[in-house]
Amino acid sequence: MNNQLSLVNYQTIIFDCDGVILDSNKIKTMAFYEVAKDFGEQPAKDLVDFHLLHGGISRNKKFEYFLCKILNRSYDVSKIDEFCESFGNYVQKELLTCKLNTCLHPLKSRYPSSKWLVASGGNQEELRFVFKHRGIDNLFECGIFGSPDSKNEILSREIKNKNIIFPAIFIGDSKYDYLVSKEFNIDFLFLTEWTEFEGWKDYCQLEAIDFIKNLHELLN
Repeated sequence: MNNQLSLVNYQTIIFDCDGVILDSNKIKTMAFYEVAKDFGEQPAKDLVDFHLLHGGISRNKKFEYFLCKILNRSYDVSKIDEFCESFGNYVQKELLTCKLNTCLHPLKSRYPSSKWLVASGGNQEELRFVFKHRGIDNLFECGIFGSPDSKNEILSREIKNKNIIFPAIFIGDSKYDYLVSKEFNIDFLFLTEWTEFEGWKDYCQLEAIDFIKNLHELLN
């Protein structure tokens, strides 16, 4: 990591959720397996593999891939919605009790002039419910956004609406998070502690991406 990295000069701080705000990556990986297992062990494993390779992409897109590419069935929005509902029922209960990043409130106090926003691959209604239940929704005054909109769509819209003010930084834990931030010329910080991206270290070195274990390092 760049030892000079600080959030002090950023007007907007954008957070991913899974693996950054909540220790929820493993919960969602298991949920994909649980939803798919009735179609067989191998299809379920194939979906999990696809999910792990495409961290940060919405469940809708992943279940579309599962239906059309893994099961070789025709596109059926009602079936994809059914998968997503089952997935959501499993996940929401777990998100209410999984480990929460304890640095959020101290970090907000350390950088009071920055505005915060969430851009997640998780379901937007689910995110807002969980954040409110866990008492952190008020930290993100610029909004809590998720699927069905993609992160690309969220950032494009919020930049256009002047809800994201530059300089801005995206804090995430996946290759997709980095690529999205790069597309919009937003600085990026990779968190390693809860990521499921096994090749993160080599990738960060290759792309010269700043990384830290967790947000505690920004408080030191």
